This record gives sequence, C-alpha cells and structure tokens, in this order.
Amino acid sequence: MTLKPPIPPRVSLPDTQREELNKLETQEWIDSLAYVLADGGRKRSAELLEALDAWAYDRGVPIEYKQSTPYINTISSGRQPEYPGDVELERRIRNIIRWNAVVMVVKANKASDGIGGHLASYASSAELLEVGFNHFFRGHGAGPNRDLVFYQGHISPGIYSRSFLEGRFDEAQLNRFRRELSPDGPGLSSYPHPWLMPDYWEFPTVSMGLGTLQAIYQARFIKYLENRGLKEKGDAKVWAFMGDGEMDEPQSVAGLRFAAYENLDNIIFVLNANLQRLDGPVRANSKVIQEFEALFRGAGWNVIKVVWGSKWDELLTQEGAPLIIQRFEKMVDGESQRYAAFGAKELREQFFNTPELQQLIAEWQDDDLAQLNRGGHDVHKVYAAYQAATQHKGSPTVIITRTVKGYGLGESAEARNVAHQVKKLDASALTALRDLLELPLTDEQVEHLEFYHPGMDSPEVQYVLKQREKLGGFVPSRVVDYPHPTVPDGKFYEEFAAGSGGREVSTTMAAVSILAKLLRDKEIGKYVVPIVPDEARTFGMDALVPRVGIYSPRGQTYTPVDSGSLMYYKEAVDGQMLEEGITEDGAMASWIAAGTAYAHHGVPTIPFFMLYSMFGMQRVGDLVWAAADQRARGFILGATAGRTTLAGEGLQHQDGNSHLQAYVVPNLKAYDPAFAYELAVIFEQGIQRMFVDGLDEFYYVTIDNENEVQPPMPQDHDRVRDGVMRGMYLFQPAEDKKAKLQAQLLAGGPAMGAALEAAELLKKYGVAASIWSVTSYKELHQDALLSQRWNMLHPTEAPKESYVAGLLNEKDAPGVLVSVSDYVKLGADGLNGHLSRKLWTLGTDGFGRSEARTELRDFFEVDAKHVVLATLYALQREGKVKGEVVAQALADLGIDPEREAPVLR
Repeated sequence: MTLKPPIPPRVSLPDTQREELNKLETQEWIDSLAYVLADGGRKRSAELLEALDAWAYDRGVPIEYKQSTPYINTISSGRQPEYPGDVELERRIRNIIRWNAVVMVVKANKASDGIGGHLASYASSAELLEVGFNHFFRGHGAGPNRDLVFYQGHISPGIYSRSFLEGRFDEAQLNRFRRELSPDGPGLSSYPHPWLMPDYWEFPTVSMGLGTLQAIYQARFIKYLENRGLKEKGDAKVWAFMGDGEMDEPQSVAGLRFAAYENLDNIIFVLNANLQRLDGPVRANSKVIQEFEALFRGAGWNVIKVVWGSKWDELLTQEGAPLIIQRFEKMVDGESQRYAAFGAKELREQFFNTPELQQLIAEWQDDDLAQLNRGGHDVHKVYAAYQAATQHKGSPTVIITRTVKGYGLGESAEARNVAHQVKKLDASALTALRDLLELPLTDEQVEHLEFYHPGMDSPEVQYVLKQREKLGGFVPSRVVDYPHPTVPDGKFYEEFAAGSGGREVSTTMAAVSILAKLLRDKEIGKYVVPIVPDEARTFGMDALVPRVGIYSPRGQTYTPVDSGSLMYYKEAVDGQMLEEGITEDGAMASWIAAGTAYAHHGVPTIPFFMLYSMFGMQRVGDLVWAAADQRARGFILGATAGRTTLAGEGLQHQDGNSHLQAYVVPNLKAYDPAFAYELAVIFEQGIQRMFVDGLDEFYYVTIDNENEVQPPMPQDHDRVRDGVMRGMYLFQPAEDKKAKLQAQLLAGGPAMGAALEAAELLKKYGVAASIWSVTSYKELHQDALLSQRWNMLHPTEAPKESYVAGLLNEKDAPGVLVSVSDYVKLGADGLNGHLSRKLWTLGTDGFGRSEARTELRDFFEVDAKHVVLATLYALQREGKVKGEVVAQALADLGIDPEREAPVLR
C-alpha cells in the first residue's frame, strides 16, 4: 500500500512577506511548467496539469471549473503559421470588394429609395470571408473534398462584389441589385436564395438560426453518405458564418450538443462577434465572446478565439502582459464599442487607465494606438484559426472572431448602434471611404457612384482567379448533376391497388408498407432515407429498424435490451434510418440535407420524414420554407393526421390545420389520401416527377392511424391515377342517377368514412349521393386560380374550364355540393367562386379535445349525421326540400340546434 505524502503545515508570516512569497512561488510553478512545455510539448504539459488537478480534487481543494479561457487569442503569436498569401495584394483586393459592395447598396437606394440592403455586416466580415475564398473554401473541382459554405445573409453585397471582380457578374447586374424584375435582364436577389439564383446560391440563410442548424445536419449527412458508401470519402468541410446577435435564436444553438456527440469534425462555425445586433449591443454589460466560448465548450466543441490583432502582441509578449490581460477581463462590450467608435484618444484615456498601463504605451503615438485592432480584421490571425480548425479532429470547431460592425465605413456607421440600418452614405463619406481604400477613382467618379474593376488582366483579378483555380473553382456555385435513378413503375405498386382484402389497415401502416418495399428495391432502395423524430414505434416503423438499421457513426457498442426479439434496436455505421430523437427541427434539417443531396453531392437520396402532423407544418414551418427555397425534394409524411383520428390526445396533438399551413409554400404539393392505393400513386408519381423529371417540388402527405378495410382502386385506373394527382376523382357514383334529389359529397383522408355513411343515410330522405375522393384541395384550387387568371387575360377567347369545375358541372354531377374534411373549412372553401354553384363545407375549426373518435366527430360536426344535415339544408336553400324536412332530420339524427359552435368552445 502506497501512503500519500502528508501536506506540510502552513508557516505563519506577515501579510507583506506572504504576498511576496506567493508571487515567488507562483513564478516557480510557471517556470517549471515552461520547462515541461519546452521539453515535453503541449500534450505532456496538459497531462501534468490534469494530474495536478486530479490530485488536488482528491484532497478537497476547491478548484473552480471555468468554461471560458482568458480573454485573449487561443492561438498565440508564437504558434501562428506563416501566412501563405500576398498580404498587400489581398488587402487591395479586399478594398476593391469593399468599395463595390458599398456602391451597390448606395446606388440601389439612390435609384429606388428604400430598396434596402446592408453595408455594415459585410464590412465587419470581409477579412473572414476573403481568407476563406483565397485559401480554404474548396469548389466543385475538389471532388469529394468540396466544401459547403453557409454565408450570413446580410453580407450578400460583398459576395456579389467578389463575383464581379472574378468576372462572373457584369456591372449591369450589380446595378440591378434587389431589382430582379428589371426588363433589362436578371438582377441579384437581396439575400442567398437558391430558388431565385439556382446556379449560384446553395443555402438560404437569412431566417436567423436556420443556417447554423442546417449546417450541422449537412455535415452529419456527409458522414452518413460516406459511411453508407454513397459518396467517396473525403475531407469536405461545412463552413457556417453567423453573427453574434443571431445566436439568440433557439435554432442557432439547438444542434450544438448533437454535433459534438456525432464527432462532426467536418463542421466549422465562424461566429462574427461584431458585438452589435440591429438595435444596439448584443451584451453591452458583459463579454459576449466569453459567453459563447462557455456555451460551445460546454457542448463539447473545440473553441478558437480570435480576439486581438497583431499589434496587441507587442503588449502581450512583454512583462506587462498580465496587466493587459487583467484589463481585458474587466472590460465589457459596451465599453469596447466606444474604443471602436472614437479611436485612439478614447483608447488611451479609458483603456490604459492606470499608471502601470500608461507606462506600457508611453512611447506610442496615436497612429500606433489606432493599429490596436480586433482580431477578425487581421488576416494572419484569421488564417491561423482557419488552419487549426481544418486540421482539428474528433469534434466540431467554432471560431469566435472579434470585429467592428461597419468597419471602414466612417463616423456614420462604424461601430455605431445604427450601423445595421445604414443604406446610404453622403458624398463626403464616400470620398473618405475611397481615400481609406486607396482606390484610383476621381471625385466625379465617386459622385456618380461608379464601380471599380481593375481589369481582368490586373494582378488583383489574376490572383483571385489563380487562388480559386487551386481550390477547385468558383464559390458560391450550385451545380445539379446526378445520375437519374431507375424508379419502379406502376406494377411495383399493384398490391396496393388491390386493396387490403378485408384486413383493416390504416394509411400510416400502408405508408410504412410502401416504404419498406421501396427500401428493398434493387434500383432505388439504397437512396431511400427514412427519417423519424423518436416516433418509429408510434408510426409502426419499428419493423424497419433491425432490417435497415439506425445510422450511428459509432456503430453499436452495446447489446440492446431487446436483442432477443424480432424487432430489436439496431444501430450501425452503415445504418439507413435516421432516428433524430425528440427534435422536429433537427429532423427537418436532416430531411433538407437528404432532400438537397442531389445538388450538393450528386446523390439522389429520397427522404421520407414521418412526424406527428400537428408538429409538422406548425412547428417546422420556417424550415419548410427554407427547404422550398433551396429546391429540396422528398416526402414529409404527417402521421396520425386529422383533428379527430388521434383519439384521446387532445388540443395540442390533433391536427386540423397543417394543410392550410402547407398551402402557402408554392412548390410544396399537399395531399390527404383516404386510401392505400392513393398513397401508392402519390409516391410513385412523386418520385418520378422529382428524381427523374427533375422537378423542383416536394410533397406533404397526411396519413392517419384509423384502421379500416382498404378498398381496391376503382375501375379505369388511368382516370383514377390522374385524378389522385390532380386532386379529385369520382370514387363512388350514386346508385340512382335519376333520383329527383341529388348530391355530390366531397371527402378525403379521415373524413371519407363520414361521407360514405352519410350516402347511405341520405337514401332515407330520397337523396342519391355520389362520393368524390378529394386528395388535394390545394391542387384543385391552384388549378382553378390559373384558369381564372388565363380567362381574365384573354377576355375575347373561349374561357378555360378548371379541372374541378369540369368534374362538378351540373350535367354530369347534378345536385348540391357538400364537402366534409377533418381539417378546417377554409381548405375546401377556397373552391367557392370557381364552381357553378355553392360548395357547402364541413370542417374541424376549433381546438381539439381529449375524446374518442365518434365523440370528436360529433363535437366538430363532421360525422355522417352532420353531412346529412348539411346536404338537406343545401337542398332546402335551393328550394328542393322544405324546412320541415330539415327540422325532422335534426330530430331524427339527435342534433341539438342550440349547442354552441365548436370553434367557440
């Protein structure tokens, strides 16, 4: 047994002696550690400190855990690599880009007051971006090493200006910044929008926080593709640029721990801490950089701080360094902003505010003090951070850079609270900027807001072109080039057209069955990506888990508790399913990564994201809009859909509005199939349209959990298949086509049962009802609107008839029109005004309730008896039946006419 050495007793000394002894003792420890560092290196030094920490902890020494390191650069001047570029030439290049970015915005606002744009964000990040463009961001020519870059949306003028210098845009296009509808030719979109500039931008990032979350899941999807053998392994990085104010958004931090858990060393965040958001300081009374360091370090990230420029090294490498560091620690961001705004005099008087600090700069002039810049504007510091980040292994990296918002824009914007809103500069400010940037422009050229291009043969342009050639070509650049897969034809889905043969099956179960069959397909099975947010068992997908496995970069390092069962929990490095845990946002970001892989990686993965429908469009709507912008393709399956099918769950879970929310996304096809064969048609045609025909659309399909016998597809399959995709077809014609009283009942999804039952009940009242299956009110309405528009624009030509109006014409579909839906009435109500007569609508407007299906449908007035009532009332309004008939039906059906409307309860 080894005895621990005893701790020697403390010697009693006077305070002054004790203080001197403590200083000496501290210096001896530092000298000892310096020797270890010189002899054994950084790793050995860390081992020694860890051993001391463990020894002290074992003896009860209260060592405070600090999540943040000293407020200085992570990489000291002695560890900086040599800068590989031409520093002076790159400075001139940045100056040209800065000027053109400013002129672009100012000129646009002069031509059209209020057109907008941003100057300050790019001004603060020019060095951060240019070091990347010249030395790190790899283009398509780099093959598997190609990088993906998420740019801050507000810096788009700077990116356009660089492309102008490279010869990718001409001056006329810069003149059409934010003027995309110009008759003179294409303009430049305000922010990164792939929908608007599909050959240029790759990721929309202006909705704050979404870029950072998507970047993490893009990085993970690269690993997923590589581990599954769908993409050649490489060293590709995902770069995400964000602002410090943006970090207040929940989505900005939502995926941090996930990235660390997945060991995503291919993700690099560059956090531009210019200390300001739109209205003022981000954290005026503290240091936001230290806050972010603690946040990221706590989440398991590698943190690199770029706080101070090279001039500060002169103070940090002399004996006064501890004094400077102590002063840094006392400084808050609000104070720091004053130094950036008011310059050397303020710095001399307020920062160097003790005799000891004053002594350190006794020989310095104001010009020297003016060079005490922030690290994010020093290319040497930025390069060192980028190189360290790209070489780091095992965990994600964040580079936190300290910059000045509006850097170089003069007194009207630099470091001012109004910097973000500045769109214009007066003539004197522009002249001063020209002089600062040392550009060969006359006062007249400045006054006329002329762009500056040194010529394609100039050293500046040749340099940027050479650097981009070395790095694999231009960025940003969106290139769509993927092998079009051979997809299954109609025969593949024949079993679903045959019906369930008396077996009760929900459309959710049918969706899982189709998905399982697609996964087995030899041609496209490998491209199918099932995604679920911790609800696989709820949706019946657990049977897929042992067959395709859940993706995990670690594989499965344990034996699962259900290993002996048929449907055991299987994780694998090449697993195909993405089980994202309880995060709809994260799962949606994962779906976007899979749905855009055809463009980013040339791999046509087909994502199927199954989620609670109520937590779909409502919770991830912003991400759905971003998916639409970047032309994502795939299927979002809103499971347990409808307001009345999810028995017992109540207000929060019961979905009656997701189709209304899906309606507003222009390229999102929204379907609510009632039957398994309809679902099969939507999957078949959707895959064909997206991944073979190359249409930039995606699909929201609601599926319910109510077990019912699935009927076979009606005769005339081509008519039905066409109707399913166009939004509606005749499912069941009326038995008595000569009946005096006729009705056309429209229903879809979970409401189909009520319509079918109502058709039987209506026979008692002499009404013959036809049943129409409505798979998509959105498709019907948009087609009707397009027909209406064409007719309005061609008033002298024979009017076009919309698809739905043609189906429901009074000759072929006589009688009243009544729709019933498990969603709000507004979806079906959109058809009113496009038909020859009124459509009476029933829907589930109001909050959900914890109840069983029968009671819920009665409460929301969408069950069979309310369909009957609505039909008879519609006939009364047309003079076909008397009011007494309707009153008798109220009594027969047991409907209380005085009860309060569900939307009010």
